[in-house]
Amino acid sequence: MNHVERFRAVMNFKPFDRLPWFEWAMWWDKTIARWKTQGLPKELKGVPQIAEYLGLDPYCQFWVSTTTASTEAEQHHVGGMVADEDDYIKLKPNIFPEHNFDAMIPWEKKQQKGDAVVWITLEGFFWFPRTLLGIERHMYSFYDQPELLHMLNQDLTDYHIRTLKSISKVCKPTFMTFAEDMSYNHGPMLSKDAFYEFLAPYYNQLIPVLEEMDIVPIIDTDGDVTLMVPWLLDVGIKGVLPLERQAGVDAGKLRADFPDLTMIGHYDKMVMNKGEQPIRDEFERLLPAMKKGGFIPSVDHQTPPGVSLQQYHIFLRLLKEYCQKAAK
Repeated sequence: MNHVERFRAVMNFKPFDRLPWFEWAMWWDKTIARWKTQGLPKELKGVPQIAEYLGLDPYCQFWVSTTTASTEAEQHHVGGMVADEDDYIKLKPNIFPEHNFDAMIPWEKKQQKGDAVVWITLEGFFWFPRTLLGIERHMYSFYDQPELLHMLNQDLTDYHIRTLKSISKVCKPTFMTFAEDMSYNHGPMLSKDAFYEFLAPYYNQLIPVLEEMDIVPIIDTDGDVTLMVPWLLDVGIKGVLPLERQAGVDAGKLRADFPDLTMIGHYDKMVMNKGEQPIRDEFERLLPAMKKGGFIPSVDHQTPPGVSLQQYHIFLRLLKEYCQKAAK
């Protein structure tokens, strides 16, 4: 099987020759800095080069940002820069940029031959308003500013549809993730009613576009996603990641409760610096889910700097061993 065939076979619960050797979130920058003192070639730059050196499968991600370098955004859910509709109207000319996707062309040529897998990340309907409004104001907006929240998410939907049309001219990504981070270690950050009122209408507009392009839609949300899974499936999401072990996620239970759910991640990063046997024991824990298909094991978030390069090589060796075991 080539890389595209393998990914699609696994995600469609069909027979596969092995599972992909895929690190969806890769590594902290501090991790790479440490590894370059331990033998990782210093000239390696960027995820694709490092992944190739480490022997991982060639997967290339393109993140479609809603802002530009000139936008003074307090990104990543901190302060926020939109307080009301007037602020948003003033800001709007500086967001939703038209991207040039020519960098995808060489990867698309590889993907057409099955020599690589291209995937994209779009900002989701929880993530984007939080970025603009800030954490606290975003939470209040479900009650105090519902019209603004709907305005933001409709504009985001329209932007994503335009963006997908632009991408389709140069590349056909195999799958995509929505950056959401709308769950934490005790479950969802919003209620079921809020999800269906403020997020579902926009997923229901966008998912058919992805389906038409044959792009597998996956939600990226940290923490415990368990309670949200049926909501996500209901709007057409096919899978979830990273299934953080420390938050109590149980892939075996998710598989039993939702047989069609696809999953990526769930490998407990906290065992990676404990030695070979704990690393192997964690793969043994995941092996039943790996054998059933629809599941790709990967570190349940970025590999932390507490993991040495030698320890990571042990992880990689066992990853490859168990990805082949899963096919037998």
